[in-house]
Amino acid sequence: MVGGGVIGISCAYYLARRGVDVVVLERERVGAGASEGNAGCVSPGHPPLNAPGRVATALKQMLDPASPLYIRPAWNPGLWRWLMGFARYCTDEHVEHAMAVMAPLGKASLHLFGELVRQERIDCEYRADGYYHVCSTEEGLGESEHEAAVLGGHGYAPELLSGDELRQREPALGPSAIGGVFFPEAATMDPALFLNRLAEAVRRLGGEIRETSAARSVVVNGGRATGVELESGGTVGCDAVVLATGPYSLKIARRLGARLPVQPGKGYHRDIGIGPNGAPPLRIACVLVESAVFCTPLYTFVRFAGTMEFSGVNRVLYPQRLRQISRAAKTVFPGLGTARPSSEWCGLRPVSVDGLPIVGPLAGIEGLSVATGHGMLGLTLAPITGDIVARHVLDGGDPRTEDLSPARFD
Repeated sequence: MVGGGVIGISCAYYLARRGVDVVVLERERVGAGASEGNAGCVSPGHPPLNAPGRVATALKQMLDPASPLYIRPAWNPGLWRWLMGFARYCTDEHVEHAMAVMAPLGKASLHLFGELVRQERIDCEYRADGYYHVCSTEEGLGESEHEAAVLGGHGYAPELLSGDELRQREPALGPSAIGGVFFPEAATMDPALFLNRLAEAVRRLGGEIRETSAARSVVVNGGRATGVELESGGTVGCDAVVLATGPYSLKIARRLGARLPVQPGKGYHRDIGIGPNGAPPLRIACVLVESAVFCTPLYTFVRFAGTMEFSGVNRVLYPQRLRQISRAAKTVFPGLGTARPSSEWCGLRPVSVDGLPIVGPLAGIEGLSVATGHGMLGLTLAPITGDIVARHVLDGGDPRTEDLSPARFD
């Protein structure tokens, strides 16, 4: 297993649970990428990023570093080719196809989360309480109501709410909230706690996790993956390899002649302590629709997280992106104070060109699989991805990989 984020550790867990001797190779430390600092929201069933008109909107806003979807102006031919491909998937037909694939996977993953937390006694502030879409404009409200209708057609039960109903349920909301939607089939947690407790479960099951062990390439003999070559030298032998290294999977796959159309999409967070001059004590999580900011209440703080920034492979914290998150939150929560954040963070999420994860075997090399491209749904789909990968590796396949397979880009 190459990659110690939430996808890689989930795959390792489901493999180890079935008796496999698992070795996880992580280039830094467990959760060092996007897995430990994300919004901590399990939000199954939602449409892909490839909405009609999405690229046109982003291009209009690309000179505004405070926009929710930001493309940093730079000479990056790979990104611009990817954006052209991304735009081709921004159709109503593709959104419906993606929903048909993702809606059942999301429900199954939410069920697995409940099982995992209970069976492994994972203390991670897990709450299956749902969350709100909070809208401040008629346009945003229309988009949320449309999304609710789409989810309703795929077996979910969203509830439309007026502004007054929202404030009755969440008193911290101010008058700018004109309405929204409650999505009951969702959960929140501290993602770092969840990931580290799951890693402990992998170790209890006999798995080995090697941190600061960056993979350079996959060793292939006779058309089969037989090991992983490390950047530091040496090789780890194995019977099967799963690449779950997020946006870093591209480099390894490229050495094998494989094409993975994925770009790193940077997200940010600011954690504000709950209390005087700090964050209000939110009852459950909210998503501020117009700014795409998640507001997740945890034990002692609220995590304000979000944005999607395409600026290449870097983990530079741009202050204007963090300020955008705070401004958006203050607009909706007038009681938010000016206390200094307890944490500021950014991480890279692997965003596939068609908005669907890329999970399954890489053609031409037996015993080599990939699990990447989850975008903003890495945490949401981690358990079901782990289950799919384990079934594929051990049982010779899983029908759920048909629509997720990297072969769809050949």
